[in-house]
Amino acid sequence: MTRYLALALLLFSSCLQAAIQEKTVDYRSGDTALKGYLVWDDAVAGKRPAVLVVHEWWGLNDYAKRRARMLAELGYTALAVDMYGDGKNTEHPEEAQGFMQAVLNGAGVAQQRFLAAKSLLEQEPTVDAGKIAAIGYCFGGATVLDMARQGVDLAAVVSFHGNLVTQTPAAKGKVKARVLVLNGADDKFVTADSIAALKKEMKSAGARYRFVNYPGAKHSFTNPDADRIAQTTKLDIAYQPEADRKSWDAMQALFRVAFGKPRAGHASKHPH
Repeated sequence: MTRYLALALLLFSSCLQAAIQEKTVDYRSGDTALKGYLVWDDAVAGKRPAVLVVHEWWGLNDYAKRRARMLAELGYTALAVDMYGDGKNTEHPEEAQGFMQAVLNGAGVAQQRFLAAKSLLEQEPTVDAGKIAAIGYCFGGATVLDMARQGVDLAAVVSFHGNLVTQTPAAKGKVKARVLVLNGADDKFVTADSIAALKKEMKSAGARYRFVNYPGAKHSFTNPDADRIAQTTKLDIAYQPEADRKSWDAMQALFRVAFGKPRAGHASKHPH
């Protein structure tokens, strides 16, 4: 009896020690110091698929980090990417616009910083370097969609309420990733013309893509902080719980196709 009790205590202790692990990681792109947020579940054995998370135009804030933790709970290793440098973020639209334009106005800067994060993630001991996806929100959604357009080697790309317009449309046969674009039907930042152009572009490129419009959903529909931010900034953004849940489920379905069933060590709970 004592032997069985000791074994039970050992197993219980192992369960307590297994947990979601997180750390800030320093890396560089050229002369720019970047600070990402890496998270994984140490209850999952061996190497596993991994996901890059690209933040909204606000920068690498707690929202992007929450999404990375949710991915870790699903059994993936996740890296919340720093696209602005020093992990900076803001809730002031003018400042966010300045951060974003500094990246977009530099030739190749967005791709260089994205690839620096991808290289870092590929070297992590928990990561299967041949199975990496990317998701992004708002500015991040546009970023990951452009990475797919540019032929970056990714298994899947998911854009949540991202801008669809691009200066570098995908050439035929260029897109390697499976592409999922999740849009709010009432998002005033995304026009009907840009949706039609995206669909035409993806079809011409021969991409494996899916576009979903969520009725009644505005820009930032996945972010529970959107309603509070809208009050202070007067931006036309809003959280929409149903679209949030459905879009997260759609992402998971795509990952199951791209990666197979994840080996989750902890039950993943949608926090909303």
